[in-house]
Amino acid sequence: MHISLRRSERAGTAHTRGPRSRRGPLMSADGDGRIVVRPAQRDDVPLLHFFIKALAEYEHLSHEVVADEAGLAQALFGERPVAEAVIAEWDGTAAGFCLFFSTFSTFVGRAGIYVEDLFVVPEMRGRGIGKALLGHVARLAVERGCGRLEWSVLDWNRPAIEFYERAGARALDEWTMYRLAGDALARFAGSVDD
Repeated sequence: MHISLRRSERAGTAHTRGPRSRRGPLMSADGDGRIVVRPAQRDDVPLLHFFIKALAEYEHLSHEVVADEAGLAQALFGERPVAEAVIAEWDGTAAGFCLFFSTFSTFVGRAGIYVEDLFVVPEMRGRGIGKALLGHVARLAVERGCGRLEWSVLDWNRPAIEFYERAGARALDEWTMYRLAGDALARFAGSVDD
């Protein structure tokens, strides 16, 4: 399936309402209106799925993508949404996205936001789009009274690491992330008595 990144070619979607839709624009990063960051809507799910697959390809992890559009729609727009997403557009062309969800820190005693994915298509990089996306989510964190905004980055992704460091983020080198997934998750869950 082909996904058009041009708003004008995604006719019939919420994008056709233009930048002053009921939900946006929330940001114009460069002062001349070329970057618009807006909340994703249900009809953006195919575009978000496209971005997720493009991110996985960039990270050499395409083989790990099992997410489908139905699952994304449920996670983002179902009865009990567990994540949120925003989309960045450059002159009407979808350029990237950020998907995030709420966390809680017992040490800080406040909610936080965890950025699961932040991605800008390669041909749109260097225009401030990633900064606009991360800045938008940082503002949400401040507005919501969050104590933290956190994310992970692959250790080989120097451009991303340098971008985050320029933003003032610091690496948490003293922490190691662990994951239970698939058969290991099922096995462990089955081994624990209630």
